[in-house]
Parts: sequence; C-alpha cells; structure tokens
Amino acid sequence: MFISVPKTIECVLTAIAFAVMLCIAVYRQTGVLQTAGYSNKKYFKWLKKKGNLAFGRLVLLAMLCALSSAVISLCFSFAGEWSAVIGLAPFILFFAVYVVADKKTALRSEVSATPRLYRLYAVLALVCAVVSYIFVSLLNFADYVWGNGVFTCLRYCALSLLPVLLIPLLMLSNCIAKIYEVPHNKKFIKQAKVKLAASSIKVVAITGSYGKTSTKFILNGILSTKYRVLSTPRSHNTPIGIALAVNNNRLEDYDIFIAEMGARHVGDIAELCEICPPDISLITGICGQHLETFGTFQNVVKAKGEILGYTKDRAVIADDCFDLFAENPVPKIRCGCVSDIHCSPDGVGFTLTLNGESRRAHSKLLGKHSAYNIGLAAEAAFVAGMSLDEIVSAIGNLEFIEHRLQLIKANGVNILDDGYNSNVKGARAALEVLKTFGGRKIVVTPGLVELGVLEEEENALLGKDLVGFDLIILVGDTLVTAVKRGYVDGGGEEEKLIIKPNLAEAQEELKNFIQPDDTVLFLNDLPDVY
Repeated sequence: MFISVPKTIECVLTAIAFAVMLCIAVYRQTGVLQTAGYSNKKYFKWLKKKGNLAFGRLVLLAMLCALSSAVISLCFSFAGEWSAVIGLAPFILFFAVYVVADKKTALRSEVSATPRLYRLYAVLALVCAVVSYIFVSLLNFADYVWGNGVFTCLRYCALSLLPVLLIPLLMLSNCIAKIYEVPHNKKFIKQAKVKLAASSIKVVAITGSYGKTSTKFILNGILSTKYRVLSTPRSHNTPIGIALAVNNNRLEDYDIFIAEMGARHVGDIAELCEICPPDISLITGICGQHLETFGTFQNVVKAKGEILGYTKDRAVIADDCFDLFAENPVPKIRCGCVSDIHCSPDGVGFTLTLNGESRRAHSKLLGKHSAYNIGLAAEAAFVAGMSLDEIVSAIGNLEFIEHRLQLIKANGVNILDDGYNSNVKGARAALEVLKTFGGRKIVVTPGLVELGVLEEEENALLGKDLVGFDLIILVGDTLVTAVKRGYVDGGGEEEKLIIKPNLAEAQEELKNFIQPDDTVLFLNDLPDVY
C-alpha cells in the first residue's frame, strides 16, 4: 500500500537524512554567498567563472552516488523493497568523502556565523527536507503504480539528482529568506537613523574610490588621543554596516562617529548620508574602481560627490581630485598639507602644514600614499578641534592597519600584507613600497577586479609594473592572463613568473623559494567570489 504509517515514516526519515547531508555539503558555499552580500546574481557569476569546479564536484558526487547505490541495491535485491533503503548507504559514504575533500579546497571566504546565516540555514534545511520528501514520495508512488521489481529495487538511485540541485536550492532558500531579511534590515536601518538624529555625536563620513578604510583607521587613531571615538568596524561601509555600529553602541558614550561610506551605484552615498548626515566629510580620491557597476567614470564622480550635498560643516578633499568637485557650494578644504615625503622600510616621514604652521611628522606606516592618507586624516582632525602638535604626536603612535600594507616579520622574512587592496593606485603604491626593501622581492597577486571595461587594460599595466621583481606568483585564472601578457610585453622574464590555481598552492611554492631577508608582497588577496 502506498499510504501507510511505515511508508510515511520511511519517507520522512529519508527526507530528513538527505536534508542534513545536503546542508552539511553546502556549508562552505554559504561563505561565498556571504562574501557576495547574499546576492544570488554575484554568487552565480562566481559559479560561472572559468575553472570553477564547485558545480562539477557536485555532479561527480551525484554520479558516484547513483552508480554505487545501484550496485548495492541490486546486490541486496533478495531483500525486496528494502534493497532500495539499503542502497542509500553509499550516499552517506560519498557525502562524507565530499565534505572532507571540500575542506581541502582553498577558499578564503570562509563562513561567518551570523544571525542572518542561521536564518538562511533554517530556510535551507526546510527547503531541502521538503524537496527530498517530495522526491521520495514520488518515487514510492511510481513504484506503487508500476509495481516493477527492478524499479522497486533501484527507485532511490534517482535521489542522486539532489546534489545536482543543491546550488539552486541554496539560491532558492536565499530568495525565500529575503522575504524576512529585506524588511528586517529596513527596520534596523531606520532605528539607526532615528538614534543618530536624536544624538549630539559629531559625524565624520569618509568616501572615495580608494583609501577609505585606511584613512578611517588613521583618523580614528588620531582623534582617539583626545576624543571618545566610535567608527564602523573593518571595511563595513553599507547601510547595514553603519546601522550595526550605531545600534550596537551607546552613542552618548562617544563624541565622534566615523562612518566609512562605500558605493557601487549612483545614489548609494546619498542613501548612507540619509542615515547619518556628516558634519565633516572626506573624499580620499577618485579612480576607475567599481566601473563594472558604475558604468562610467562620470558616474563614479557623481556618486562620490553626493556626500557634499549632505555635509553640514566642511569637506576635506584630496588634492588630486579636488577640481572634480570645485563647483559644489559646500565649504571645502583642498588637502595639500603634506610635503617633503621620505619613504623607507621603517616608515614614512613628511612635513605637515595646517593653518600656515608646519611640523615634521613620522609614522611607521609604509609608502607615500600613507603620508597622503595621514594628511587627509590630519586635516579632518584639525577641523574637528585638535591642534597641530596634538595631531603630530598622535601620528607618531599610529599602528599598522590589518591587511593594508601591514608589515609582518617572520623568520627573517618581511611580509607585506596588502590583501585588502584591490584598486589601481593602491597596487602601484604597494609595489613602490616593495622596492624600498633590500633582498629579493616577491609578489603574490590574483590581479585587480571590478574595473569594468578597464579590467583587461589595467591588469596588463599591472603586469608591466611587476617587471624587475625576483618572483611573481599569479593566483587563480580570472585575471592572470592579462597580467601575464602585460608582464611579458613589458620585458619580464617568463621563468620568474608562476601561475597557481589558489592561494594555498602559491604559499607552498613560496616555502620552497623564500630565504631570510626576502620581502613578499601579498597584493589583493581577494575572496573567492571574484
């Protein structure tokens, strides 16, 4: 009989078992989905990337499960309809093998356990269980209708289709979860907006195509010597990132809130400024970063310039992009306060001039670009009420910023961790810093992303800039062809250039090459979504 208590229990238990296996198998994929901002479109773009074997591995898993399940079921055909249940054993084995093998693939975007992830997983588990139950029920119904002995024995082999459907099920679950997430986020953001509006805290907002996060940390370090400062953590520069910083803290415990503001489309900065209108704003610089989404350079300028329309006091704008915003009526300061820059492996020294007074300053931060970032932060700190002497003293105590030309010394080797740098100007600045070190010089990079129509051209130019270093390791396959072409066309020695599929293999190559006094630059260690 098709509908019976034993058969129902069999269907339910089988569905639950498959839901558990599917959820475990897809666990690391959620790390990529998180990195993509829970965007199915961006996640799917990653899946289609040349050489991406994520879907192929699941197809292989399905084939192995189907074949082994068929063999086991036929071997136990004497058990009647229970042979199909016995044939499910290989699924457990091969799913376990898949999970172990998947852990060995080099993913830098590991899963971050957040409340949103838990909610997504709850939806995913339910979707997998329902789909699995439908599959099992349909197979049992087909067996009841056809009554064929061979089909009875092999009916559960068709469940091998579920691994192939796993990625679509994850994306479907993400869509379903957004039914709750979108209004929930809007409410959370509105709460932050109301909280900021009722507070007397001074808001300093930072935007630009590059240098936002570095300038934020530098400004935080300077202002914190005199004021109580709250800032958005890490690279959080979205409405949710700002709302998290505001809603998770007591604003009355702080004097200044530094908000980093990122954008990929016109209107993004305006949306952020609606949440926290800045008293003081900073524009760190403009380049073709994110042209993939902006479309044109003019749109980049328009988007970044939105911050000026919300600025209450003054705007501090980098010298090299000031003219792009000259017509905006908001009171502006053209930041040209840094001169006489001297760079070395020990840091950067320069003359800082504010309001006509000059002092010599030094920081352990590396590179000429760091001096300019410090200058922007110093100008903003001066507007916020700090004196020149206070600012110079604070500059001397600045610490390295994690993953942004952070110098790490290990076993006599200098490691320049510039893993969070993905823009053109930052890349060139990092290479200039590398040249200041003695010993052999090594660069590990996957290339530069989100440059739209300029991506091929800029990566070829990056390749030319790599000529002259002792070893170049290109990671991945998305952009390395353009980088290699530029390197070879620029006169680079091909025997000094190596291509590795992932960061793990690049690090293994390094172990066999590096020696004391070498300097290794990890440039743009991007998450796998790129």
